[in-house]
Amino acid sequence: MDSHIQSYLRFAASSQRDTAHIGPFLATFSRSSDNPFLNYAIPDNSAAPSPADAAALISAYEGRGLSPRLEYVERLAPLVEPALTAAGFTVEGRFPLMVCTPGAEKALPIPENIELIVPTSDSEIRDTVTVQNEAYGAFPPSFEDVDRLRESLTMGSIAILARDAVTGEPAGAGQLTVPGEMTTEIAGIGVRAPFRRRGIAGALTARLLREAFAAGVSVAFITPGHDQEARIYSRAGFVPVGEILHIWRSSVEVGS
Repeated sequence: MDSHIQSYLRFAASSQRDTAHIGPFLATFSRSSDNPFLNYAIPDNSAAPSPADAAALISAYEGRGLSPRLEYVERLAPLVEPALTAAGFTVEGRFPLMVCTPGAEKALPIPENIELIVPTSDSEIRDTVTVQNEAYGAFPPSFEDVDRLRESLTMGSIAILARDAVTGEPAGAGQLTVPGEMTTEIAGIGVRAPFRRRGIAGALTARLLREAFAAGVSVAFITPGHDQEARIYSRAGFVPVGEILHIWRSSVEVGS
């Protein structure tokens, strides 16, 4: 399962970004954003990077005005962290890796006066991005943010928007990354503050799982940011299988 998910991470990261092979790393670069979650590298399985490899990776990101950053299944490449730590990287976090397969998903209720829709119109797509950005403390969406989601939907990603069934006010959103190798990641689940603690995140997760499996996906995975999220995803049918490591190197030149 680890290798399967890491293989998908490489596929997904490459589908909408520029890439470069740097030593034992696949480096990916967004074409339109400096968001660190859209610019990161993934090591080869069993990678054993040399100091020169680490220096080349740092140079590739800093040369683009970015801080070097990686996301990967930690136990597939245990020698990477010490090599990068020696080069000045810091662990950003270790996050549970959870998976759900067809038949394990669980139905969760949709809260009263909330409807879940697949966004198709320009306003619905913008509402989806606005909710996700607000839920994660980001700035209002740019045109590039909206275009990025629209392009992803065209390529096969699926988004779900939760909104007030009476007023139409957007409440929450989430999406599936573009499926590949019968795998997808459920990502960007967020609920606006006035609508929290009503079960919307769970309802979004359950709906996204149904959409994934209806599209032929056999493995859906997610990486919760904290224990409360993990409990929500567990109720929807996810089980923990490992950890994803996020590690980065602060570069004082970046953004200066």
